[in-house]
Amino acid sequence: MKGYDDKRNFYRMMLNSEVAVTVIDDEVNTTITATCRDLSATGMAFEIDHPLSISTQVKVKVDSASSQVQALDVSGRVVRIEEESANCYLIGIAIEEID
Repeated sequence: MKGYDDKRNFYRMMLNSEVAVTVIDDEVNTTITATCRDLSATGMAFEIDHPLSISTQVKVKVDSASSQVQALDVSGRVVRIEEESANCYLIGIAIEEID
């Protein structure tokens, strides 16, 4: 692919959509609202106001803007955490399953 600088196998779609992130825990599953920044076939990045631990299992639901397109539900694990500013963390997940 000429001019393709990103060395990824899949293109990344840039988003700015609200998503529901459920942190999977043995005791309590907690759902938080986050902002999805980007999405590809194998991963996703979203921003939240607190960090998550590497390898944390999560489920993410991306609602569709159209009633004709089904919402996206994915399961994955945290593989990257970047503190962007006070109370703003960019969390990268590897998608392991699409429901």
